[in-house]
Amino acid sequence: MAASKSSRQWLRRHVSDPYVRQAKAQGYRSRAAYKLLELDAKDRLLHPGAKVVDLGAAPGGWAQVAARKVGRCGRVVALDLLEIAPIPGVSVRRGDVRDAAALELVQGVLDGDADLVLSDLSPNLSGIADVDQARAAELVLLAMRFALKVLKPSGVFVVKVFQGAAFSAVLAAAKGAFLSVTMRKPGASRGESRETYLIARAPQGGQARASRKLVD
Repeated sequence: MAASKSSRQWLRRHVSDPYVRQAKAQGYRSRAAYKLLELDAKDRLLHPGAKVVDLGAAPGGWAQVAARKVGRCGRVVALDLLEIAPIPGVSVRRGDVRDAAALELVQGVLDGDADLVLSDLSPNLSGIADVDQARAAELVLLAMRFALKVLKPSGVFVVKVFQGAAFSAVLAAAKGAFLSVTMRKPGASRGESRETYLIARAPQGGQARASRKLVD
């Protein structure tokens, strides 16, 4: 009975969510599109002709935003474990960010250095806080390692992180690898969510290599 009540509450909240309604009206696949739109408005992440990688892309809201912003001269590559229906202007690949072969495939499709790497990755939640935080941190560090490998010297890494026991270590790794790191909490993030986003700019040579060792 408790689970059923919880499901009903979630459904009511989802249906009444203004971002959900807006996403349907504007043709976005998820309300998460508005998180990236807000981050882009504040931090100027996307521009025509940019090369973008979207990790943890399903169902495709962020990739849609990126494709519309970079235009025909840009390139967007989206990766997820789940199947993603085709998106105009996006090269969709199915695979696991923990699989080196999947990341090599993405890098091959990218065909050059990236201007922006996006990561909205989340682990399958167990309900055990320490376990879930550790899994989320692992995904952040894996995405960071990939970003350090493919980004231009002026490139930007945007990653979802969760407040908790592992947060300080993740933040320290980002600050050790990038010239500047800014924290953002988009308005489209639900108030009760512990998620926040790091905007990390300009991978830093030797420091970046040190951070890669951290996650190897």
